[in-house]
This record gives sequence, C-alpha cells and structure tokens, in this order.
Amino acid sequence: MPFILRRFAILLRAHIDKASWQLLITATLAHMLVVWGLLNGAGEAELLDPSRFFYYYVVTTSTVGYGDFSATTDLGRWIVALVQIPFGLALFGVLLGKAGQLVTYWVRRGMTGDKDFAHLQNHIIIFGWHEVRTKKMVDYILGDKKREARKIVLAVTDNIEHPLLSYPDVLFAKLTSFTDDEQLARIGLAQADKVIVDGLDDDQTFTTALKLSRVVKSEAHISAHFLDNSKASLLREHCKNVECSASMSAEILVRAMQDPGSSRIQEELLSTLRGDTQFSLQIPHQVSAMTFGDIFGYFKQNHDATLLGVAHDLNGFDMDLNPPLNYALKGGDVLHYIAPQRVLASEVAWQSLCSTNSSC
Repeated sequence: MPFILRRFAILLRAHIDKASWQLLITATLAHMLVVWGLLNGAGEAELLDPSRFFYYYVVTTSTVGYGDFSATTDLGRWIVALVQIPFGLALFGVLLGKAGQLVTYWVRRGMTGDKDFAHLQNHIIIFGWHEVRTKKMVDYILGDKKREARKIVLAVTDNIEHPLLSYPDVLFAKLTSFTDDEQLARIGLAQADKVIVDGLDDDQTFTTALKLSRVVKSEAHISAHFLDNSKASLLREHCKNVECSASMSAEILVRAMQDPGSSRIQEELLSTLRGDTQFSLQIPHQVSAMTFGDIFGYFKQNHDATLLGVAHDLNGFDMDLNPPLNYALKGGDVLHYIAPQRVLASEVAWQSLCSTNSSC
C-alpha cells in the first residue's frame, strides 16, 4: 500500500507539472457543463439557475458541503456520487496544487532576485550590498515620513537571497552585471527617479555610475559614494548628473578635535530616525524672484526650519552656505535646511511670500 500511494503521488505531481492553466480551466468548465446537463436530465430544477449552480458546484465539489442545496432525486444523487464529486475533486486537487506551485514560484523568485521590475516608475534603485551600511540607508530612506511613496529596488551581483525580506517596500534583483543594458532594463533604470551607487569598491562604483549617467532619464538624480576622493573628482568632471561623495573621516576627526561635539552634529543632521535632519527643497520654477531674508523668517515661523544655504542645481555644485539676507533667489534654486521633518513645496505659501516682497 505505501508503494502504491507513493507511485500515485509521483504520478499526480507529474500531471500537475505538465498541466497548463488553459487545460485545467477548460477541463473544469467542461466538467461543470457535463454535471449541469446530467442534473438537468435528472430533473434537479432547483439547482439549474446559473448563479445557484455555480455556488452549489463549488461548495459540493470541494466537499465543504453546507447542505443548503443538494440533489433530491435518486438519479441526481447517483450523478453527484459518481460524476460530480470524484472527477470534480480530482480537478480541484490539481488546481490547488498548481496554484500552490505558482505561489511558491513567485515567492522564490522574489527571494532569489529573478523578478522583472521593468514596469516600475519613479522608483529608487540601490546598486550594491553591504550588510550594515545598506540596511542603514534603507532605514534612513523609510524614516523620512513625508517622502514621496516609492518602491526601492536593491540590485546586487552577489550570490545571496533577499537580505531585506522583512521590508515590504524593498524589492530585490540579482544581476549578472551593473553595466549590462538588458540587466538594467529588467530593473526599470530608464524610469527610475533616484539612484544610489555603493559598489564593492571604488572601481565598481566608478564604472557603474559612469554607465548609469548615460542611461537614466534627464531629471533623475544619481548619488555615488567613494573612499578615494580622486575618483569622485574624476567622475564629477565627466558626469554632471552624478552627485559624488567621498569619505570625510579626516575632516570630521579634525572638527571633533577642535570643536567637540561636531561629529554628533553631523550624525544628527544626516539621520532621519531621530532629531532634526538636513533636507532640500527646490523652489517651483513659476515662483518670482525673492531674497534669502524673505524666506528665512517664514521657514522658521511656519515650519520650525532653519535655512542653511542655497544651490543653483540639484547636485549642489554651485552652493552658497549662509548667504546674506539680501541674497537673490529665483524659481529652480534649491534650498537646504534643517527641520524636524521634510517641508514639501506644496506646503509653502509662495504667493504670500511674493505679496510681502516688492521684487515679486
């Protein structure tokens, strides 16, 4: 008997693997029509209404059997016992097995990084995995409670499974290369809005950022981190749409020595998980000219935010920190500020600022 059951299980699994959804659905519909026709011939008029029959068929064939509808004639009971339940139950078993197999397949693909994310729009892509640093980056991104809701795609070349499976907003993609066009298309790079490049080393970060800068859409922003400042400087020269950061351990150490507590300020400003954080906001292009002084007091009074400076591009190449109050601002400039939470452009009363400013 155990041998027979084992053989039956092997045969059933083989049929589940081979049966297509089209075949199974066709077979199920054909079985339903046969049962309906036989019950009609048996005079089971109460079961023949289409909506009632569908309900009766599913409940009876799946052996849930509420008992509110059932065959009442002798011939009808024979049809249920010999045709409906045996064949229907077999079909239900195959369908459930196929569905379970499909769910397992999709879950497995998500864990192994084989899914296709070419359909995503305006998402964030992180290239590179570091066990501690990458998780912190994701925590900081999600810690910004007023951020625009975006999916995060973690792209790696490492032979690992999804390392951040507990984060529902983080999708996982395992690529063969960070510079292959087909692989980049699979993660929807051309539609991505924000990109972080944090490779295994500076060479991988450099080549990846150099490749991505020519593929992303014009308004996308790329951030790349280097240990060697010379590579960061070289990339800045060739890729104006990449914001390069380099390790500033020497500068932080000197500041902490000369002005104790400086390192703590840096940590607080960069973390969205506690305390005030440094954010940026681009002045809408349609806003008329105003001065730094016009908006400095408004931000403090209405948003408890302190303006730090102004940049004239998103990458901050032309940055003026702590400018004078009569410093001229215009639409498109980027304000950098410290605040308990992000201030959205839609939350600023730009018209009110202009009405109090004679230059507007």
